[in-house]
Amino acid sequence: MDRSLNLLDLALGFDQELADSSPLTGKVVLIEDCVETSGSFVLHQLMKRVLSPNSSDALIFLAFARPFSHYDRILRKLGCNLATQKTNNRLVFVDMLMMKCSDGEQTEGNASPVAKLFREIQETVRKLRSVTNSNITVMVDDMSLLEIAATSSNSDHVLDFLHYCHTLTSESKCSLVVLNHEDIYSSMERPAFLLKMVCLADVVIKAEPLASGLANDVHGQLTVLNKGIGNSGRGGSSRNKLQNFQFRIKENGIEYFYPGFRN
Repeated sequence: MDRSLNLLDLALGFDQELADSSPLTGKVVLIEDCVETSGSFVLHQLMKRVLSPNSSDALIFLAFARPFSHYDRILRKLGCNLATQKTNNRLVFVDMLMMKCSDGEQTEGNASPVAKLFREIQETVRKLRSVTNSNITVMVDDMSLLEIAATSSNSDHVLDFLHYCHTLTSESKCSLVVLNHEDIYSSMERPAFLLKMVCLADVVIKAEPLASGLANDVHGQLTVLNKGIGNSGRGGSSRNKLQNFQFRIKENGIEYFYPGFRN
């Protein structure tokens, strides 16, 4: 087994023998976090893996929460130069902080802003497909900010956008990775788009604080539900669909370990 794989990689199925394909191809990955424990580091890790020099995969990144400079600084620490990846046409970074996206905006043909945004993503996928046959991943760094920016509290448009993007996983075999802050809805009814997102997700990754409280050398725990992992082989040997492990965020990476097994 590849010694470079960590517990998160294994939970996502990157140890499987898949010829020229990612185990996340055609799948929806939902990352949920909370105020106490940010799940942004999972997004960074997946960005690095998509843009690995060992693959020719491409990434379309919709940035609602942070500008390019933020991600470039973090990914450089992880050994990935985003500016170079943009030059090599492996990264298309869409800075939503610099774009207008509101219900009041007039769009061609009276299309909603999210429909217009999806058409742009769809066209970008088409252009990338003309230069690569590898997996294309679409990432959204904060679905809750998409709801605020694009829908003026009307989550129906976000639900539409989610359905649009889900078609890319089936029609174009793209991966869809979405980060959402679960606890912002703790005092209200969960919006329909969030419930639908959980339903559509092939993989759900939850970043949470330790159940036992704060610890200096352990920063939280991850629970990974991988619905795509099941029985394999004639003998029916099974792999756990649900895995739980702890993590520690370091300057140049993340350390993952099972409870009580940290060196």
